[in-house]
Amino acid sequence: MPSITRRDALGATATGLAALALPRLAFSADDRSAVYAEIERRHDEALKRLQEWIRHPSIAAENRASEEGCELMMQLAREAGFQHADRVPTDGKPGVYATLDAGAKRTVGLYFMYDVKQADPSEWSSPPFEARLVDKPGFGKVVVGRGAVNQKGPEAACLAALHAIRGAGRKLPVNLVLVAEGEEEIGSPHFHQVVRRPDVAAALAKTIGVFMPSASQDPDGTVAVTLGAKGVVEVELVASGEKWGRGPSKDVHSANRARLDSPAFHLVQALATLVTKDGDPAIEGFATAAKGPTPAQSAMLDEAARRMDEATAKKVLGATRWAHDASWRQSLEELCFRPTVNIEGLVGGYTGPGGKTVLPHRAVAKLDLRLVPDMTYDGALAALKAHLAKHGFGDLEVNATGGYSPTETSADAAVIRAEMAVYKRAGIDPLLWPRNAGSYPGYVFTDPPLTLGTAHFGLGHGSGAHAPDEYFVIESTNPKVSGFDGAVRSFVDYLHELAVVA
Repeated sequence: MPSITRRDALGATATGLAALALPRLAFSADDRSAVYAEIERRHDEALKRLQEWIRHPSIAAENRASEEGCELMMQLAREAGFQHADRVPTDGKPGVYATLDAGAKRTVGLYFMYDVKQADPSEWSSPPFEARLVDKPGFGKVVVGRGAVNQKGPEAACLAALHAIRGAGRKLPVNLVLVAEGEEEIGSPHFHQVVRRPDVAAALAKTIGVFMPSASQDPDGTVAVTLGAKGVVEVELVASGEKWGRGPSKDVHSANRARLDSPAFHLVQALATLVTKDGDPAIEGFATAAKGPTPAQSAMLDEAARRMDEATAKKVLGATRWAHDASWRQSLEELCFRPTVNIEGLVGGYTGPGGKTVLPHRAVAKLDLRLVPDMTYDGALAALKAHLAKHGFGDLEVNATGGYSPTETSADAAVIRAEMAVYKRAGIDPLLWPRNAGSYPGYVFTDPPLTLGTAHFGLGHGSGAHAPDEYFVIESTNPKVSGFDGAVRSFVDYLHELAVVA
């Protein structure tokens, strides 16, 4: 959930949100005042909860503290009012299934992740798991830490909304079904085992849709409502002398390159066949099923190109030109609709200071392949394997480590219409965005048998997902960005809107 991830900021002050974001009928003025006052009263408590969560990282890629992360996720759910919170075993890290029965007419699904990406402390201005509060010019006071915006900050704001509603003596307007995982950051390889457990699937089938808490505001006041996400295949390609039958079976002196083949160059040559000279996918059959934009989606992109600032986007990315020297409008279309083959990392032999004249026997490339409708995870992985075999690289190990198919949700879905209504009542004119160029495992909800609409909702701003100095705004000095309390209020408003959306 970072790719443009729309996790930055939106155009409404905290006061404006309190005054404008009024769901119809289900949320009286007295209820609103009481709950909003409770949010302010509980600010320190909610902030402390978020900081403690950041200080207890669960990192699936490092097999770090997943059981503890699962236990903490269940504890947080119970404290927020969920009557039942169960550990769901999988073939990997455990998931969580929790239910909150408010006696309401409607039920809504919630998707959480409790894992975070790795972090190298040497790259951070403050320790990544200290959750330090710092002043950030142009934004105000922010909490810095791994998971601050992806996704513990928004998730903590959503939980704080439940605490405030209950603390104010008011009734939650919808029932909730929560599913959470601890492997999102490694491609959610086992999350389907959580969602497809019979009792979990039955509970989700009764919902009107599922949403993931997010921080949707951009610093310039723009907010986008996303209607899906790209899929992803995360995979390692391994070249070795042992498997190839050529080159050394152990690292040897590089003088032997004169008489031995190089597994590292073998891998590089294989990688070169995966893309054209312009960097587009060249894997036979990989993108055959890819769909271009519909007329309605093209209109969304036209509007986005008009309203979004190209210079700001380039500055954020540290870029001066788009691939293929594309126009701003074309770059947005490619971001949403172009499948990609990317090298995340390439490692072989010695990479330390100075030189070490070695001929490595093994080299590894970590790739991610991004997918668009109607591509599938299984189809993309099969195409990659067939391509390598056809081009003489069938000896490479292809180790799929995670991933899933893309998602799509209609703009008419209840969870999307409710989102649009809350933003518009807050004086915000949101963009409809065809899909997030990043990925999340929403396919388990949008695909059969559930076939549910999904949304990413929430005011507030943060940035730096997967990068050093990740942050989430707590006390905003930017009039176009909500602070933590404003984010909490937005979830109160959204839950009430979900109760009445037609």
